[in-house]
Amino acid sequence: MSPGAPARARLAVLLSGGGRTLLNLADQIDAGALDAQIALVIASKDCAGADRARARGFAVEVIPGTIPAPRLEQALRAERIAWVVLAGYLKLVEVPRAYAGRVVNIHPALLPRHGGKGMYGHHVHQAVLDAGDHESGCTVHLVDAEYDHGRTVLQRRCPVLPGDTPDTLAARVFEQECAAYPEALRQLFAESGTAPPAGV
Repeated sequence: MSPGAPARARLAVLLSGGGRTLLNLADQIDAGALDAQIALVIASKDCAGADRARARGFAVEVIPGTIPAPRLEQALRAERIAWVVLAGYLKLVEVPRAYAGRVVNIHPALLPRHGGKGMYGHHVHQAVLDAGDHESGCTVHLVDAEYDHGRTVLQRRCPVLPGDTPDTLAARVFEQECAAYPEALRQLFAESGTAPPAGV
């Protein structure tokens, strides 16, 4: 990094499952397409995603249950985290006051449709099919006190095809997620910077 250049955004990635979104972000960073570094991974349980994060050399903390805001803020401050990135994290996040507007999520549907508690993974894609929607996609949004709520940063869309199953639709949506999350993060970095929030 040249003198005077902005610091790379230090990310905390929160996950609960397989870690595919984490790996996509790590690959984007390694390819130079996202000016960031993954400084901390928090898993809600021991899972494949936590194992994959360790295999990539990332620091991993396993914190079961809902993390109280002061506990989460302590972990983020310790690593001077700039942005918190949810990557298949299934717990409701208590956003620390210092990180309001700095916690980001991706949802595998076009919010506000098919969001809310319990709407994740297979359940979302089945709901899209059951509703007869002709289009799906993903939504990157800022996180507030409600599931799948908060300002939309961007959406990417894909068709729902005749004969789709939740699995085939999920695969098509995930292709859009792989492009949408890095794009949204670049946009957020440009809007609000890559330094940690004031006071952190």
